[in-house]
Amino acid sequence: MRTWARAIGAGLLAACALIGFASAFALSAAAGADPGQTVTTTDPSPTTEPPPTEPPIEPPPPPTPAPIAFGVTVGGVTVGGLMPERATEVVRKAFARPLVLVVSSTRKVRLQPSALGARPNVPKAVRRARVARPGASVTLDVEVSRARVRTLVDRLGRELDLKPVDARLALDGVKPRAIKSQEGRRLMRLASARAVRYALQRNTRAPIRLGFETLKPKVTSSDLDTAVVVLRESKRLLYFADAKFVRWFGIATGQSAYPTPLGNYEIVNKQRNPWWYPPPSKWAADSEPTPPGPGNPLGTRWMGISAPFVGIHGTPDAASIGYSASHGCIRMRIPDAEWLFQHVEIGTPIFIIAR
Repeated sequence: MRTWARAIGAGLLAACALIGFASAFALSAAAGADPGQTVTTTDPSPTTEPPPTEPPIEPPPPPTPAPIAFGVTVGGVTVGGLMPERATEVVRKAFARPLVLVVSSTRKVRLQPSALGARPNVPKAVRRARVARPGASVTLDVEVSRARVRTLVDRLGRELDLKPVDARLALDGVKPRAIKSQEGRRLMRLASARAVRYALQRNTRAPIRLGFETLKPKVTSSDLDTAVVVLRESKRLLYFADAKFVRWFGIATGQSAYPTPLGNYEIVNKQRNPWWYPPPSKWAADSEPTPPGPGNPLGTRWMGISAPFVGIHGTPDAASIGYSASHGCIRMRIPDAEWLFQHVEIGTPIFIIAR
């Protein structure tokens, strides 16, 4: 038994020695190989690929704009429930509407806000509307040029202003015909400019009724009570009351060298028992003033008209009536001149015509 165990142990030792000898031989062969000899191996060659990395982080997409809260208004324009871009468009369109200025029941004037230099800050208002609570009213800031509004209102006033028309008499043949007076008007410029600026700044487009100051005529139809028509060639003076013929008088008119002027005049001066003063004319250069009395060339009444140095007066020379005998004045018999003096006033129209 011991002999068998010893034999097995000796065999194991011999096997181990053989394995060690083979390993040493292999190592010595590798170390003693020729350096110029290429050694081919079947091991795979190392790769140069970079190590794996994490994917790049992309920025998150911008948030989708939310619509404006319901019931919100900008400058009176409803933008609730609209997206900001649509709200901006709606507000700009509403502001671009023209202003309507009412002159009368039959005439209106339309003005474009851009012509008045009005600029609304719509982006700012829409930004405020986006964060406003439901039902909020957001103010629309509007810049308005005061100078441009004032200039436009002044130009409009020059177009709309009307001068008053005085009542007057016009001849229809030899008969006076009354033409009625007309009131004038003047645009109230300060109030109109203020109303225009208010409408632009509040973004309202309600019609603006323009205010006018009434201008009264100096002569109204009720003042046209009497008129005098002088027929120069016929040597007659016609008196009318309320455009109705009352009576006529014979007269003397100016000589050919000093003709009675034709045209429309009025009485500007009345004197009882007047002095006569020489006019600045050659024919009176050597004359002296004459006091009232029987020899006064003006008689007892003087009615000066708006033609220089010309008037209607009585004359002590009744024989000159019916002729061209004066130096431009209209002579009447003294009783006739006194009657006319009582029936005319300062401002009475005097028509002198050639017939």
